[in-house]
Amino acid sequence: MRHAKRINHLGRTAAHRKALLSNMACSLIKHKRISTTLAKAKELRKFVEPLVTKSKNDTTHSRRIVFSYLQDKYAVTELYREISQKIATRPGGYTRILKTGFRKGDNAEMCIIEFVDYNETYTTAGEKKKTTKTRRSRKSTAAKETAAVEETAAAPVEEVKEEVAAE
Repeated sequence: MRHAKRINHLGRTAAHRKALLSNMACSLIKHKRISTTLAKAKELRKFVEPLVTKSKNDTTHSRRIVFSYLQDKYAVTELYREISQKIATRPGGYTRILKTGFRKGDNAEMCIIEFVDYNETYTTAGEKKKTTKTRRSRKSTAAKETAAVEETAAAPVEEVKEEVAAE
């Protein structure tokens, strides 16, 4: 029985699974967003998030630990330079999984996994909503409209009266 067996083996041996997750983590760090299957993305999230948390503490020891997982010095450099600076105040939840549909060949559920702080559409849209949100009431706009209509209607009448008085 598989009671309390939480790891998804992804149909691979332990060495193959470790290499797969390492390569996918390096690609995610370099490109900030990758497209993959949902099962792989969920395992990748469990693999990457502790590494990102370790990158907040920039010491030689933490760099060596992260390098032992990734095996790519350019990815480690990118993680410590850019990503750790952007997520410094975030307490967790560094990645987001967006489902995109099903793959045509084998109907596998596909998704996009990305870093939360690097998606421009979500961050800019959220900021715009916060800044432009105002309260409106029907009464005040209706009163303004009627006042504007009365002013425009009254102006030509006064001009006509002035022209008649001038003659």
